[in-house]
Amino acid sequence: MSKAKFGVFLPFYALRSEEGKRPSFECVKEIVLECEKLGYDAVWLDDHLMFGMQPILEAWTTLSALSAVTRKIRLGTMVLSNAFRNPALLAKMAATFDVVSNGRLEFGIGAGVQEEEHIAYGMSFPKPNLRIDRMREAVEIIKSMWTQEKTTYKGKHYEVKEAFCEPKPLQKPRPPITIGGSGEKYTLKVTAQHADRFDWGYIPVQQYKHKLAVLESHCRAIGRDPQEIEKSAWPSGQIFIARNHTELDEKIALRKLKSISLEDFRKYSLAGTPEECIDRIRQYAGLGATYFMLFFGDLPSLDGARCFAETIAEAIK
Repeated sequence: MSKAKFGVFLPFYALRSEEGKRPSFECVKEIVLECEKLGYDAVWLDDHLMFGMQPILEAWTTLSALSAVTRKIRLGTMVLSNAFRNPALLAKMAATFDVVSNGRLEFGIGAGVQEEEHIAYGMSFPKPNLRIDRMREAVEIIKSMWTQEKTTYKGKHYEVKEAFCEPKPLQKPRPPITIGGSGEKYTLKVTAQHADRFDWGYIPVQQYKHKLAVLESHCRAIGRDPQEIEKSAWPSGQIFIARNHTELDEKIALRKLKSISLEDFRKYSLAGTPEECIDRIRQYAGLGATYFMLFFGDLPSLDGARCFAETIAEAIK
């Protein structure tokens, strides 16, 4: 557990001020600055262009602004939808971001999951196997552009000719790549080929153990050591933490939707005291997980993030 790292996930719907419904950059900035002060390793933004009629801040633009007001905390995408940006352009954007942030980029990418926003913005949304193959080609282009003088690539989905990307990212040999998605037939195969870290979202411990075995089989098929891929885990979908059960019950009563039973709420949320949260984290750590993604369900309140940092993170680190 000595190598444990903690990243805080900040989905678009958690980044609104307590008073208003619209996303507020001041709210985002306050959360991220406090996470940096509390010693979290990274904050991660999701990548959506629209979600129904809800207002959303674009991820790259927001991260760029955050890089100017922070100094140490790493800044990540959990995860980019590959189809939103041409891969050569994305490689250039990411390289520039790594330079202006002084080497703090965490690059997460996935095949895309929300059909509505792709179609609305004029982007195709083919079947999963095609989207994942498109992502694979994109990652190959991006890795090449980050490390080679020029990149020429001709695939089924993308083609670039002597693409020149300077300045290169500050991180060497390149920024770490997290591939999001847990599909066993296609996504985990690409993960085995190209990822420095995987991200499967929240899945129960036994299912997590099974997917590790599948990933390891894909690694063996291509001759890669699976230990080269950092294991990431979400202890739950959301985390509600309080120092005692009285405080915890009050927090759950405030945040739980009336339409959801307490049983279903607890099924996908880690609601507990620091000691109970530590037990859950250790279950994944026992399977080799060293990077933990945390989504605090009481955001934009910082109570949960503070309690976790001051109790759980300190105890584990």
